Amino acid sequence: MRPDQLPLLTTLSAPAVHPDGEWCVVASSRPDFDADDYVGQLFRVPLDGSPVRRLTRGRADAHPRFSPDGSLLGFLRAGASDKPQVHLIPAEGGKALCVTNQPLGVADFVFSPDGRQLAFVAREPEDGRYGTVEGVDPQHENPRHITTLGFQLNGVGWVRDRRRQLFVVEVPDVFGEPAITPKGRAARDADPEALKNHGFAKPRRLTDADADASSPCFTGDGSAVLVSYGRTEGPESLVGDLVRVPVDGSPHERLTTANVDAADPVVADETTWFLGTDLGETGLEFVAAQAGVYRLGHDGPELCTDPDESVVAPLVAAGDGVLALAEHRGASRLLRVGADGTEVLLDSSAGAVVVGAGSASAGTPVMVTFHTAGGLDEVGVVENGSVRRLTDFSAALRASTTVREPRELTATAPDGYPVHGWVVLPEGDSPHPVLLMIHGGPFAGYTPAFFDEAQVYAEAGYAVVMCNPRGSAGYGRDHGRAIQGDFGNLDSADVLAFLDHAVTTVPGLDGARVGIMGGSYGGYLTAWIIAHDHRWAGAIVERGYLDPASFVGASDIGWFFPAQYNGTKAEQDAQSPMLLAGQVTTPTLVIHSELDLRCPLSQGLRYYTVLKQAGVDAELLVFPGENHELSRSGTPWHRRQRFEAILGWWSRHLPV
Repeated sequence: MRPDQLPLLTTLSAPAVHPDGEWCVVASSRPDFDADDYVGQLFRVPLDGSPVRRLTRGRADAHPRFSPDGSLLGFLRAGASDKPQVHLIPAEGGKALCVTNQPLGVADFVFSPDGRQLAFVAREPEDGRYGTVEGVDPQHENPRHITTLGFQLNGVGWVRDRRRQLFVVEVPDVFGEPAITPKGRAARDADPEALKNHGFAKPRRLTDADADASSPCFTGDGSAVLVSYGRTEGPESLVGDLVRVPVDGSPHERLTTANVDAADPVVADETTWFLGTDLGETGLEFVAAQAGVYRLGHDGPELCTDPDESVVAPLVAAGDGVLALAEHRGASRLLRVGADGTEVLLDSSAGAVVVGAGSASAGTPVMVTFHTAGGLDEVGVVENGSVRRLTDFSAALRASTTVREPRELTATAPDGYPVHGWVVLPEGDSPHPVLLMIHGGPFAGYTPAFFDEAQVYAEAGYAVVMCNPRGSAGYGRDHGRAIQGDFGNLDSADVLAFLDHAVTTVPGLDGARVGIMGGSYGGYLTAWIIAHDHRWAGAIVERGYLDPASFVGASDIGWFFPAQYNGTKAEQDAQSPMLLAGQVTTPTLVIHSELDLRCPLSQGLRYYTVLKQAGVDAELLVFPGENHELSRSGTPWHRRQRFEAILGWWSRHLPV
């Protein structure tokens, strides 16, 4: 694919399955150059294979949820404030009714078991901030007095003055008389709060914690809402507790107390399930920590999945158990976890990488959103260990470009360790110049599914080599922890061994013409490698984690990430590619975003400056208004310009 074909990339939400099990709804999203934004609507997908139908016509409708009886469909749509608000329509479609008016928008919502209430979480701005007082803009707000760690978040900014709180609101009658905006004398006498809430009941706020509430879920009897939020007492940690919040305003009850980070609660057949990650004695031991499915038993949380398998996606109720997705060698496994054990419904051998699943109740089909090497997200139904596809959202993509399927390889590192990955080959005459791509994380990983980065570079004539070295996710705890305290050693050995193996075993790769590139941790490893290995025609260091010591205090995760991954200050310096920049001779393009709080702009600015001072052929590209997620969810024009700049760099330093 080419950079100008980004609008062909349609992604889908996890399916919301109707209670009758005969159809589901998914939200679509795609980049749009005219809007310079992401647009999408809700689609009805029947199980019987009949045509897919558009249900809504909003600009960016998302997050579909059915009411328990299936009569209503709720979703998020940007309201008058251009912030996402909860909207309702009859399940078969119709005009949407907006039922919330939160100043900073709604993040998530859920129906009560009887369908009469909605629980939702939304950031609640501190009085005097974020437009709550007319005439007070951000430059004239009061100073922020900070006494804690963890006060910023990439993509959000300051968080302690706009915590995400839990609310409940009555579900209005979508079939009733439409609300009329009063005028004249009636407007003078109207209740201002009723006007602000479209004439509906005003939401009631149930929490007031200095922590972000997430993933609301009603208890089986509807008397309380389960949420997860971080601890507000004692030493700061990464642990979020499962908390029961009564709807009537009674005191909250903490349901988990160990250092297991609890998230995504689900109630199925009166049993509470949640996604949990054991973070050790300090509550900070996140490195390669494997998330698992827990059940809340009489004696506390019980782990129900393999402790060496990492569950990565939200849980979904399915009868008396839950559906869960687990990472497995660059792909995924769809699990059903119940009181009687764990069943694998779909594994990577079926050729589908599942990205979301949905089921209504016991006995109803399991529908999934999945993608393959040949295209982006589609909806399918799981049958006998495989997926029957129900949609064809990738048709325009396949009709407009050649999708190149990756070739799977396993190399051997110098110490005998296996290194798993893929090569994506271009068309045309060989030998092809080679790009070694390194993923971020480091506890993340490449998959064999369609990946726009690899497709764009292969379209331009480059062979793309990508692997999951030690430190990556999906290969167990030991694999993920192998680089802890030793960045740049085993990980660099793995990626270089994989490159050498690909060049010698895959026909058509030119080992004398190679470039290297990576983002975030991949930017780190790129910068580390070019300080030690000088074979490269060029390098791209993007949004890099380049100096652990100066990461502290600047990054939103700087208060715990370098200490856990790299160790003490002296050990961090020994693993710092910034301090080795004087050894670089490779032409290097540094790409960063102004609003990146994960790997702050200062990392890229300093690295570029040190390279220039050392006489390296270096260039800097900085994107305004973007954060750490530029390559994945940045504005469409910036994503296109990024691709064009990268291809321009390689055309000069590694021409095809």
